[in-house]
Amino acid sequence: MYTYTHETVVESDIESTFEWFEHEGSFRRLMPPWEVAEEVRADDSLEVGSQRVFRFPAPGAPFLKMTWIAEHTAYDPPKHFSDTMVKGPFWSWNHDHDLSEVEGITTVKDEVSYQVPFGPLGNLADRLLGGSLVKGRISRMFKARELRLQRDLREHSKFSNLKRKRILVAGSSGLIGTQLVAFLDTGGHDVWRLVRRESKEGSKELSWYPDKGVLNPDDIEGFDVIIHLGGAGIGDKRWNKKRKKLIVQSRKDSTTLLSDTMSKLKKKPEAFIVASAIGYYGNRADEELTEDSSPGDGFLTETVIQWESYADSAREAGIRVVNTRNGIVLSAAGGALGRMLLPWKMGGGGPLAGGKQWMSWISLDDEIYAIHHLMMSPECEGAYNLTAPQPVRQKDFSKTLGKVLRRPAFAPIPGFSMKILFGELAGPLLIEGQRVLPKRIQDSGYEFLHKDLESALRDSLGIWR
Repeated sequence: MYTYTHETVVESDIESTFEWFEHEGSFRRLMPPWEVAEEVRADDSLEVGSQRVFRFPAPGAPFLKMTWIAEHTAYDPPKHFSDTMVKGPFWSWNHDHDLSEVEGITTVKDEVSYQVPFGPLGNLADRLLGGSLVKGRISRMFKARELRLQRDLREHSKFSNLKRKRILVAGSSGLIGTQLVAFLDTGGHDVWRLVRRESKEGSKELSWYPDKGVLNPDDIEGFDVIIHLGGAGIGDKRWNKKRKKLIVQSRKDSTTLLSDTMSKLKKKPEAFIVASAIGYYGNRADEELTEDSSPGDGFLTETVIQWESYADSAREAGIRVVNTRNGIVLSAAGGALGRMLLPWKMGGGGPLAGGKQWMSWISLDDEIYAIHHLMMSPECEGAYNLTAPQPVRQKDFSKTLGKVLRRPAFAPIPGFSMKILFGELAGPLLIEGQRVLPKRIQDSGYEFLHKDLESALRDSLGIWR
């Protein structure tokens, strides 16, 4: 039996800190950002008998899914709660959380007692490796938990004087939506999901079918904020006429349906936040681009211009509309970075198509916090670039990723091979680029968590110095 202890200090009182843990979303926020985990069920309680269940890829065999069931065994708010592993990869796992406060500063002490898999054989294997194999993974996990707790509480505190919102999120199952819903929930907001299937009984879900024009106005009456992150993936598949039509039509159908419906409500929402993209600017070489820059040209530019116009009926009805022009969102669990990791870890990374093109990126947590900032700031309206303040050339991105992963970064990938593999989309998404700056959101007072690429990559991958 092993014991692991970790302490996290947060600038928050004990009641607020314990309340953060009590929200269902805390389970998702505490998962390491590099784990591709699927949440199966999370009871909205820490009380004895409640459970939280998730699945994740087996180490070394990502095609196999493992299930972890944690059941809460003690509950004494705001000082203590504990849970035990009912099912999972360890032979045993018992986790105690103890909270204490001194002059408004709270210390969260995590103490875990665990038995590694395979009993005596597992213990022997771990000892032969210096006891570092399992402990190292646990240490990384708790470091990630510490950072998320500290940052989330800090971000929520910035708007703690404002009334909590009733929020509806479309596209809640995607890379951004999953974390956004969890973060907003931990802040005490009443968060609902708009799903393209029959809603689950007893859940905070509402059904809609945008391709059929089906959305019940009564369902969305009374929400303070509606956030729309949906649409067919732009880089998920090769482009052909059918795929390009789907990319445009999925955005037109869904955004127009939401906009038109809310514009006719008796009690309209305060704000409508719609995801957009820096594809608006087209291929602009070394030009520095802000929200005041003119649009570019090409399929992506035309798509984004139309996409942003689909919310016009909401604007005309007096609803505050925000378009988030997203850059490359960095997450080890998916998106562009997630797809890069396997070849890079195998030593096959390097500059793409010469590497001179600009990459405008943003960390996943900055994406989430920026949306929250825009939502809670009534003066924020219109288009906002959600990109980090320091875009980089693709060759520098490759060099930095190689440095963080401790892998070579000199295997060049010619542009023509990308065109063979990905067809037309290789140009605007991989070979061309934009040097985009987040001028408006910085002017509004938002401070980026990750301004430089290396710190963002280390945080996403759990490889801190």
